[in-house]
Parts: sequence; structure tokens; C-alpha cells
Amino acid sequence: MREQAEFDVIIYGATGFTGRLVAEYMENQYGRAVNWAMAGRSAEKLAAVRDEIGASADTPLVVADANDPQSVRDMVSRGKVICTTVGPYQLYGNDIVAACAELGTDYVDLSGEPGWMHDMIGAYNEQAAKSGARIVHSCGFDSIPFDLGVYYLQTAAQEKFGKPFARVRGRVRAMNGEFSGGTAASLGATMAALEKNPALFEVLANPFSLSNGFTGPDQPADNAIYEDDVIGQWVAPFIMAAINTKNIHRSNALLGHAYGTDFQYDEMMITGAGEEGKKMAEFVASTNPLAGDDVPQPGEGPSRESREAGNYDIWFIGTDADGNRLEASVGGDLDPGYGSTSRMIGESAVCLITDCAELGGGVYTTAPAMGAKLIKRLVDNAGLTFKLES
Repeated sequence: MREQAEFDVIIYGATGFTGRLVAEYMENQYGRAVNWAMAGRSAEKLAAVRDEIGASADTPLVVADANDPQSVRDMVSRGKVICTTVGPYQLYGNDIVAACAELGTDYVDLSGEPGWMHDMIGAYNEQAAKSGARIVHSCGFDSIPFDLGVYYLQTAAQEKFGKPFARVRGRVRAMNGEFSGGTAASLGATMAALEKNPALFEVLANPFSLSNGFTGPDQPADNAIYEDDVIGQWVAPFIMAAINTKNIHRSNALLGHAYGTDFQYDEMMITGAGEEGKKMAEFVASTNPLAGDDVPQPGEGPSRESREAGNYDIWFIGTDADGNRLEASVGGDLDPGYGSTSRMIGESAVCLITDCAELGGGVYTTAPAMGAKLIKRLVDNAGLTFKLES
């Protein structure tokens, strides 16, 4: 982290839908107690958003354009941490990560793009380690509730049983709300990248592709419906498992394999018990929530009423060969794709520069970077719950 900088947090993309929510959250939660600035391509639009969200008139505005590398570098040089909501990151994030890694500026994003993240780790991890930049990907619904949920469960297992669970199930019990338009756009950009570079498929298919060269055991199949006898209900593939599982295995690697070198993890959506549960699982498996005409476009999103009516509930079940079992849950009181995500990335930015002075530079996931410190902030400020259930 750059100790001396003009601003604590620069929110890049503040005129976009999610970036605007992050700026609104920062104003309501911290005011000017955190020296934060809004950044985007147009000073006029930034000023309009600042006024619309009721931010202080002296909230600083920074003009930067992802297509102008010098303006990006100038922005990065002015902040302790860049909080960017401008995706797809594989199209608009390269120069920001590069500048942060060079200048020692911290960085948080909402990336759910494992191919791009794999490239950023390879290109900038060593440089970030030298400069002191802490680069933390996936600081939204993908993958904070899942990454920190496993971390929370495994910490409890270590305390109770003296060892972590070799097998953890992540099960989505409820998810009410929309995927963001940025998530859909990122998927489209990844598919386009696959057409140009088929070798990218190996990265996307490998659950350990972000684990610094480590390859662990075969992982449970997560691409078909089945009746999960551990929970007594039918489960269906969960569309975000492809990114969340990779981040969790990277966390394990960065934590010195605190979950073990034989760790297995999968993520599925619960659809219910009996024949009705099976029918719902078949339906979920046959649909794509990121396809269709009603998917928000980047810059669009649901109303405040819709965001506040949303919620989610993720269940984690740890088991081992000795018959030990422990369960935990992570919940959120807003819709996952926008309301909760904007709070999570905002708290991640503040946590990184406020609570993590001892953390060295490098490319991280949230659990090894911030762990229990971020969990506390999310519980205290952002409407998340972390609970042991057994």
C-alpha cells in the first residue's frame, strides 16, 4: 500500500450502475471520514451522480478513461486503493492492474473472470509483491460469501476438531435478486476470448488454475443434478461455481493449504426434496439465468425497492472420515448482484487500507488477504451474517 496518497479510496466507474451504488454506500456509511473520490470518464457526469446520491459537494472527482492508459496511471498514482467496477475486466482492467502493481497502489474489483485473473496473477504477482500493491479480485457476490464462508467454517473446524475438513459442500439455499449486467457481459467477453484462444479452456476447466501451479485431488462433479444424501435434497448446478471454486482453491494455496492438500469443494443449488425437488433441479439445470432479453445490460440494474427485497442464504457443510460434521451459513439482506455486492466491495477497499497494514504485496483472494477482519466489517456494516448452525 502507498502510505502517502491524495485519496484513501478512488471508486472507478462511479457513473455506472454498480459504481454509483458503491459511491452512495461510501457516502452513507463513512461520509468524509474516509477520504474517497469518484472517478470516471466525464467530470460532468460524475458531478451529476455526486449530486443525485446526496454526496458532499466537496467529494473529489477524478477523470480517467480505460482507453487512455496515461489517465489511468495518473488516477492510480493518486489513491491508496482503486475500487473498480468497470468490467468486463478483461477488456477494461489490464492497465489499471498494471499501474497498481507498478506504483504500489492497492486494488479491489468484482471480477468473475478466471481466465483474465489467471493472466493477471502470472503477469503482476511478482511485481506487486515487490511494490507492496495488494491486488484483490472478486470482492462481490462472486466470491466473498463463498470464499469467506469456507474460511469461516474451516476456522471453526480447526478450533473444534484440531483440523480442517477435507470435504466441504457449498449449497445455495436461497438467492432472490438479479445477476448484474456486468456479470452477463463478462461471460460474453469470456466466450469471445475462448473463440480467439481455445487454450483458455484448460484454465476455465481446471479447478486449480489459480492455485499457483498446485494440483489437488479430483473434485466432486458439479455439472449434473443429483440427490445429495448428506442434506437429503436434490441439487442442481450453480452458475457461479466455476469462479467461486477456483477462488476458494487459490485461497487454500495462499493460506499454506490450511484446508489441506486433499481438500475437496463443490457448489450446488438446492432445489428441494422428493419428486418436486427433482423436477425443479431439472428445470434449473436446463435454464441459463444470464441469457435472454430480460438480463440487465452493463450500466442497468433493478430499482431500490427490488434491491432491498432481495436476499441470499448459502449453507456450508463440512464432513470428514471420522464422522465429524459442522455446518455454517452466510446470508445477505439485499439482492446479491447489486445491493450486497456494492457494500462488499466498498468494505473490502476500506478493510484493505485500514486493517491490513501487515499484509505484503501480491495478487490475492479475499480470505488470505482480509479473512476475519473483512468478515467483521461485513457483519457490522454491510448486512451480512456468518453463523455456525451445528
